[in-house]
Amino acid sequence: MSEASSPLKVWLERDGSLLRLRLARPKANIVDAAMIAAMRQALGEHLQAPALRAVLLDAEGPHFSFGASVDEHMPDQCAQMLKSLHGLVREMLDSPVPILVALRGQCLGGGLEVAAAGNLLFAAPDAKFGQPEIRLGVFAPAASCLLPPRVGQACAEDLLWSGRSIDGAEGHRIGLIDVLAEDPEAAALRWFDEHIARLSASSLRFAVRAARCDSVPRIKQKLDTVEALYLEELMASHDAVEGLKAFLEKRSANWENR
Repeated sequence: MSEASSPLKVWLERDGSLLRLRLARPKANIVDAAMIAAMRQALGEHLQAPALRAVLLDAEGPHFSFGASVDEHMPDQCAQMLKSLHGLVREMLDSPVPILVALRGQCLGGGLEVAAAGNLLFAAPDAKFGQPEIRLGVFAPAASCLLPPRVGQACAEDLLWSGRSIDGAEGHRIGLIDVLAEDPEAAALRWFDEHIARLSASSLRFAVRAARCDSVPRIKQKLDTVEALYLEELMASHDAVEGLKAFLEKRSANWENR
């Protein structure tokens, strides 16, 4: 895939110590198969570079991401899509260096799942965050695993069960967002320059492993369980398929509660 046609821009800066990843299909920046594959390729190529100290993920346009492709959630594609997305999440969780995420505008569904797999989230106060999957008759598998340890069980259940969106200020209050800033990219770069850039890249990797050696295996184990629940049970239900079809057909869903 040529750089011009890629859904992701990839480059190194700060003398190779910072990997930049930028979602590059505005305004929606849909997290589809092509976007997931590009992100996994970039991480695979760069994460083990000895001088790398962090990754900064952001997006072109006014919005970080409207979420995953609903077409790819249909029964004939959802297994491949989900396994690929969860593969990306696992690779982000296993990152040997911190992943910083800069967020503007809408950050919804699969977009929020990708963001929440990072370590430090920087967001504009008026950014919007939500997991609207339940309104389509499905649920957010990765978010079901990533949000509880980040925001607490009660706040995670609120977002996952209601499908409502919150702004950056509420996200910061509940712990979803680490830093609020009008320019989240600049804030993330400033944090990197002030706190990470002059550290030993080798020692930093040990510190990352030490901080996450118990939490990451728990999240990954739960992700396996939730993925099976989604594919083997949820997608065998009437309402899950009906909700997705209704969204694509731009009509109200006919729930049969089964």
